[in-house]
Amino acid sequence: MTPRELSAYLASILAHDLRLSLMIWGAPGIGKSSIVAQAAAEAGLDFIDVRLSQLAPTDLRGLPVPQHAPDGSAGTARWYPPEFLPRGGRGVLFLDELNMASPSMQGVAQQLILDRRVGSYALPEGWFVWAAGNRKEDRASVFDMPAPLANRFVHLEVAADLESFKAHAIAHGVSERVLAFLAFRPDLLHRMDPTRPAWPSPRSWFMADALMKANLGPEGVIGPAATAEFNAYQAVYSGLPDLEAILDGRGAGIPCSDELSVRYATAIGLALRARTAEGAVHAFRWVEAGMNTEWCRTFMQDLVRSMTSKGLQGPLAQALRADAAFQAFAKDTREVMAIA
Repeated sequence: MTPRELSAYLASILAHDLRLSLMIWGAPGIGKSSIVAQAAAEAGLDFIDVRLSQLAPTDLRGLPVPQHAPDGSAGTARWYPPEFLPRGGRGVLFLDELNMASPSMQGVAQQLILDRRVGSYALPEGWFVWAAGNRKEDRASVFDMPAPLANRFVHLEVAADLESFKAHAIAHGVSERVLAFLAFRPDLLHRMDPTRPAWPSPRSWFMADALMKANLGPEGVIGPAATAEFNAYQAVYSGLPDLEAILDGRGAGIPCSDELSVRYATAIGLALRARTAEGAVHAFRWVEAGMNTEWCRTFMQDLVRSMTSKGLQGPLAQALRADAAFQAFAKDTREVMAIA
């Protein structure tokens, strides 16, 4: 499933209060932990992220402390659980890197997952227990999951997806140049390179964007091959049409390029640079006049995401309802636009 589909699945699990243990499988860097954290936040739940591969069994089970009898003689030992485990409330306890943990660590985690308790600790009733891990083919140092543990999970596999990435990236201010490049070269959204420590992934593109905004090169996070292709793509920006003129309503005489690399940069640039509902409508009219239906549909998706991130979804919806060109487009293509 895509990250967006996983988000919807997790939201449904929480909405129906299904206390099923989930195991989310996926390659490194595609945002598994971020998706889980966002699902918990949107449901108003607490979120605790525990990286099992970094713990020893006693870190989860707790430490045995002798308990002396009233007469001073030796009594029993009590296990004192770690402070990071929840004591009350409602939330998601996320056991990340489950299959990277040692077999002995997985054994302790199994008690928590299956029995909702470990040692003297019992998980509060209002908590969900979910886990995540990488697959063997991801070059991760993983251990086989015991069959009894695997059989108690709902197994979900998530893969990198450009539309999911764009939705998240636009909401978090990733630059249009990164988004345009990945729209043109979606195969470089996630490409593991077994020969190098740095390679492109959704997570590393976020880091690359932060580095470039600080005038630093992205090679250290996406690798030299992806960096070379990204840098080469930047030449298209010298041939873009006047985007500001289009947004100002002066785009009638500006031609739309047939070159795909330029089209991606133009469409995403217009979507992200629109700062008013009026400008957004001008951009739509220009795109609709020069590009086909599929380009218009993709442009509108990005435009809505961009305007929503700026708090302008309401004014945009009002402007589009009053625009005959958009209404004809929506009717002819049977678009179901949440804003219209």
